[in-house]
Amino acid sequence: MGMRIREVIKLVTPPGLIYLARRLRGNSAAYGLSGDYHSWKDAMAASTGYDSGIILEKTRAALMKVKNGEAAYERDSVLFDEIQYAWPLLAGLMWVAARCGGTLNVLDFGGSLGSTYFQNRAFLSALPRLRWNIVEQSCHVETGQAWFEDDCLHFYADIAACLAENQPNVVLFSSVLQYLENPYAVFDQLLGLPCDWFIIDRTPFWMGPTDRLCLQRVPPSIYPASYPCQIFSMPRFHAYLEDKSLQIMAEFDSLDSLSAPVKAVWKGLILERRKH
Repeated sequence: MGMRIREVIKLVTPPGLIYLARRLRGNSAAYGLSGDYHSWKDAMAASTGYDSGIILEKTRAALMKVKNGEAAYERDSVLFDEIQYAWPLLAGLMWVAARCGGTLNVLDFGGSLGSTYFQNRAFLSALPRLRWNIVEQSCHVETGQAWFEDDCLHFYADIAACLAENQPNVVLFSSVLQYLENPYAVFDQLLGLPCDWFIIDRTPFWMGPTDRLCLQRVPPSIYPASYPCQIFSMPRFHAYLEDKSLQIMAEFDSLDSLSAPVKAVWKGLILERRKH
């Protein structure tokens, strides 16, 4: 059987039924992950590209509906009738806040226009001190500052600009590391921050010995795009975390699932820096 019984049960309840239908329409062989590229340049050459302006506007319009209470939840510019909570992610964020006396100051690297913030704001708003900082491309930052920034949610074009104004106590990578040309270098840079907690979510892994570079094709019903995407080797990634003195406090399944040329699973990790 392709899916376990508990996965079917989870998906056939609203809004999972809607989400399942979308996946069945979009998960044909033409979409998802494919290929095994030797370099980022090769994968980029195979990419058809996309109009980032179209994607940004679709995301902005969808999130405006969420912000204004006209929709419950947005992910990848798609609206849902009910919030699909990533409970382990939320637990990790609240755990960090508990360790810091009720303060949660997030550096959400590649956080779009605030999808994860809006997904979890009903719970996060109960914290005594909350600040959510998104580091993104300049076009996202301009849109975010114009339409979504408030006392809690802030947007920055680079890490230095974020650190100039505040000190995050947790770094979040949600569906972003796999789309970076040099993800380990970016992770290394953020490990230089004086914070002890890092959370990864919605990231593909497989049990092979090396990372696999693929091409991701998105169904045009969402938006027209194809771009490089990494499937990380779980053994290599665990070795990297061990070398960086990061302890895995929890490992969990993410909401995502795409067809892939290898047996890939989308995972999340809650990490704490080991004290020497």
